Amino acid sequence: MLNWLLALASAGLLTLAFPGFDFAWLAPVALVPLIIAVARESGPWRRFLFGWACGIAYWFGVCHWIQFTLSVYGGMGTTAGWAVFTLFALAKGLHMAVFAMLAGMLTGRWWATPAVATLWVAVESTHGFFGFAWLALGNAGINMSVPMRLAPATGVYGVSFVFALMSAALALRLLGRPRRELAWMALLGVLLVLPPLPEPERGRESALLVQPNLSETEEWTAESVDRAQRTMAEDTARAVAIEAGHAPAIVVWPEVPVPYYYDEDPRFRAAAADLARSTGAYLLIGTVAHTPAGAPLNSATLVAPEGFRVSRYDKVNLVPFGEFVPWPLGALTEKVTKEAGDFAPGRDVVVSPVGNHKIGTFICYESVFPNFVRRFAAGGAQALFTISNDGWFGKTAARWQHLEIVRMRAAENRRWILRTANDGITAAIDPAGRVRSALPLFTEATSTARFNYETTETFYTRFGNWFPVLCALIAAGALVAGKLARE
Repeated sequence: MLNWLLALASAGLLTLAFPGFDFAWLAPVALVPLIIAVARESGPWRRFLFGWACGIAYWFGVCHWIQFTLSVYGGMGTTAGWAVFTLFALAKGLHMAVFAMLAGMLTGRWWATPAVATLWVAVESTHGFFGFAWLALGNAGINMSVPMRLAPATGVYGVSFVFALMSAALALRLLGRPRRELAWMALLGVLLVLPPLPEPERGRESALLVQPNLSETEEWTAESVDRAQRTMAEDTARAVAIEAGHAPAIVVWPEVPVPYYYDEDPRFRAAAADLARSTGAYLLIGTVAHTPAGAPLNSATLVAPEGFRVSRYDKVNLVPFGEFVPWPLGALTEKVTKEAGDFAPGRDVVVSPVGNHKIGTFICYESVFPNFVRRFAAGGAQALFTISNDGWFGKTAARWQHLEIVRMRAAENRRWILRTANDGITAAIDPAGRVRSALPLFTEATSTARFNYETTETFYTRFGNWFPVLCALIAAGALVAGKLARE
């Protein structure tokens, strides 16, 4: 019974470390109870069950908003929404189950502290591969200046390693392991020799971020679509006029629930061209495009100040239940978005010219994939933009969780990220991951955000997920060494 309680305690500590509660200082000790539980248990399948219970409870705690989204916007109702969300938590909890089962094989060795930490990173990095990623443990360190020194070198996974290492060292010491094994904590000394976070500075460029606060539930007609487009255009023109003499270089509209068809609607295309010409700025807008076969694409279209289209990026990483319904659940629910048919994924990372500079735009949920986002910077993007519609989250903590994830992408690549969201959180994020300005939630508003174009490539930008690969190799070696030592 104690081991079960310890496993659930880790789930609670992990949940408390993230937005919704924001006790980030718990992150370095969050895994302690679970590690103690698996060290006390010799049976691998019981360790598996302890980890699974921890994982299920964690996903229920940190992503409870998924049930809300499925029930309200997915048309499932409360009971079916909870049922599908429970299946989701059962599946995602398997990652923690595998970690717990294997970690128990390592805790009796003198190398247990770093081995458990590398195992955590190796397992954590598989979430995206298996269909859904959200908060890595390292995200809780976004406001911790010393651990965050690792982000440009290792990505978020280096910060996860720091917290897992601290948890493993404390857990094993509490279990009575020799004090000399705390020497593994000396690995954290590398943090002190890494470059500190860049100092805050005022940006030399400006972007106008538009937050229209459009309804998520409106049944869109030709008239209401046209009205929403005119309102956004008027808000844009008014904000640019106020900034007379300091016109923005780029205007950014968010991903919205309104179906804007730039390619197929000549009226909307002409209106976008007129707005770009009248403001003298590039216009970045969320649109719906289509493949040659007719499948919809969630896209970001960039229009030049002269009125012609510069580029179109089609979202590569789609949201389960948001933009497609995973098989075999199509009969139970509908997509959150109302576009007919499942969206098709895009294929290419697009870096777009903006005058003498280059930008990259990723869309909404794509922010959870660090190795994907860094490809824009590696492709030459000197500033990053992300357009999002977080209205499907309602008033849950998911908005703040999503912002925390985007902040980590800025720090990993040392790039400004300008983020627009339909009803918030619209924000400007600097290369250290700091939020420099933000609009209030659930308001129709605009913000003139300052930013800079950056050209320096971080180690992470250049080499991507090298660190979790290294951790996987080390963890595998430690598991093999442990098995051989027992034989």
